[in-house]
Amino acid sequence: MSDSALMESRWRLILGQFANDELSLGKGDEETENALSFLYDREYEGRGVRSESSLAGRGGSVLTVPDWLHKVRKLFPKQTAEFLFHDAMEKYGIEELLADPEVLRNLEPDMKLLGKLLSFRSVIPEHIRSQADEIIRSIAEEIRKKLEIQITRAVTGKRAATSNTYYRVYKNFDFKRTVERNLKNFSPELGTVIPRQIYFHDNVKRRNPYDIIILADQSGSMANSLIYSAITASIFAKLPFLETHLAVFDTSVVDLSEYTDSAADILMKVQLGGGTDIFKAVCYGETLIKNPSHTIFILITDLYDSSDIRKTYRKCADMIEGGVKLFVLPALDYEGEPMYNRNAAKALAKLGAKVGAVTPEGLAEWIGTILS
Repeated sequence: MSDSALMESRWRLILGQFANDELSLGKGDEETENALSFLYDREYEGRGVRSESSLAGRGGSVLTVPDWLHKVRKLFPKQTAEFLFHDAMEKYGIEELLADPEVLRNLEPDMKLLGKLLSFRSVIPEHIRSQADEIIRSIAEEIRKKLEIQITRAVTGKRAATSNTYYRVYKNFDFKRTVERNLKNFSPELGTVIPRQIYFHDNVKRRNPYDIIILADQSGSMANSLIYSAITASIFAKLPFLETHLAVFDTSVVDLSEYTDSAADILMKVQLGGGTDIFKAVCYGETLIKNPSHTIFILITDLYDSSDIRKTYRKCADMIEGGVKLFVLPALDYEGEPMYNRNAAKALAKLGAKVGAVTPEGLAEWIGTILS
């Protein structure tokens, strides 16, 4: 193809249906335009422009979402295909992408997909909910496995154990804890508890154990941090010298400590979105403090508060004065510079809180410094 023909073809794809009469499609470009039209014709709908292709591309062949996903992966390089998919999810809200079993089977598992599945979980049809939940579990477990060694080593200085105790032998089997922690997995059909995880007695004596209290903001902007909070809490909960509490909050507070055995169980209890009442969350967290000098209090939020933030300052100052180690994290992830209330962050830092956006490993290193 000549340079001029190639340029014309590119402009034809950019302009879409509005160039029907002026520019011709190059060989093989019609299929590409159909795929792009299926997605980007939605741009004109919001402006009162009626699309001739009616979101189906040209030529009368109506694309379904699975068809579209397949075509995009076939027609474009992987990086471009992933860009188009995330545009479909984030910019145009094509919820059908998460409501079709064939689509679910073909999605690339990653953090963005996990966030979208959690965001749309309540609207996913019941007949494929279990399939979506399995994807949530598999992605969460994959991330947990990647982080567990680094986090445990940072906190303890040792290699991560492969289970909740160092020796999984019969004499260490903790029957009572295994039953209690798996009651939520009771099967009415079988009339018994189906344990997702088996527990053993710790072979490490607890000396001066620390309580870790994690309060995670579940507003929509904190999705990645919330995911990493759940996974990090599930790793902390396995360490014999830490007592881990986890609660999520918006304008109310929900304690999820009983689910810290499984990050996926935590994530499927959260509801992304809503307002933010940090003061109410901090007040709840304060009720969990038993020994202030052996308490690590982790507040994960962008610090944009619907209540009076000055009340939060006073409450945090009281806790710090009482000996609590307070961490305030505007972000707990790998995304770079977060958006947060910098004035509030500076005020809390002046009170003595350790403030900063960190990775899960960075948080573990902070905690490891305190424990050592």
